[in-house]
Amino acid sequence: MEEKLKYRANLEEGGYNGYKPLGLREIRPGKFDNTEIYNIPKFIPAYEQLEHPAIIKQHKAEIERFARHIFDSIVQKLLVLVAIVLELPEDYFVERHRYGDQSDCHLRYMKYHKRSAQDNAELENVWVKGHTDFGSLTLLFRQPVASLQVRTPQGEWKYVKPHPASITVNLADYLDFVTNGFLKSSVHRVVAPPPDQADVDRHGVLYFVRPTDDTELRPVESGVLEKLGYDQVKDEAAVGITAGQWVKGRVKTNVMKVPEKGKNEHVIVNGVKATYYD
Repeated sequence: MEEKLKYRANLEEGGYNGYKPLGLREIRPGKFDNTEIYNIPKFIPAYEQLEHPAIIKQHKAEIERFARHIFDSIVQKLLVLVAIVLELPEDYFVERHRYGDQSDCHLRYMKYHKRSAQDNAELENVWVKGHTDFGSLTLLFRQPVASLQVRTPQGEWKYVKPHPASITVNLADYLDFVTNGFLKSSVHRVVAPPPDQADVDRHGVLYFVRPTDDTELRPVESGVLEKLGYDQVKDEAAVGITAGQWVKGRVKTNVMKVPEKGKNEHVIVNGVKATYYD
């Protein structure tokens, strides 16, 4: 643990890159999270000063190749598709997500430590409350431990089935803001696995896509949104907030707050709130 803490992320100040230790967040009074995380930012000069442990350095070339492949061959195509759906120029979102520009895009390695049956009962089987992600898209390279659930418009929780050779993609806050809620940020949570998987840890590899830090949360001018009735600004207070401000605000709030039971809101930036659900 002492070695890992050398690379601890400065989460309290909204920093995300590096190591997040087990049990940092109090998720219920007296109960702490069961996740360990290591985040690797984009391979650009802005992040060259970040120190990594030996295991990361030894495999840097492979990790960079993997991360850049995700961005170049998957992320950019998805961003073009979103622009086409909204009848915007095809490069509209690509230009706001350039790999060489500073942003909080990152590759994540994540481990959920198994919990005892008693711990799960006391947490009502909820490991991570329902929430939305902070950026544009989240790509999840799935594994077979059943824990991820998505919240339906009716307020029900449904398991997200892992399909072989597939990537699960969540829409996130930026696309919700700029489309006035037409593209909805996915509300999802992590729950205790079923009994036949309760004795194993859950590992994840994820890629978080975020706009360049200076990109404003400003609605796009889209004829599609106008025709469908999504041309009214969803939250005036959010207009002009930058993606960098939003991400840092959510990280700081996410680290230290003790969520109440049930649905609750936290103020992030300029009075704009993020909602959490059991």
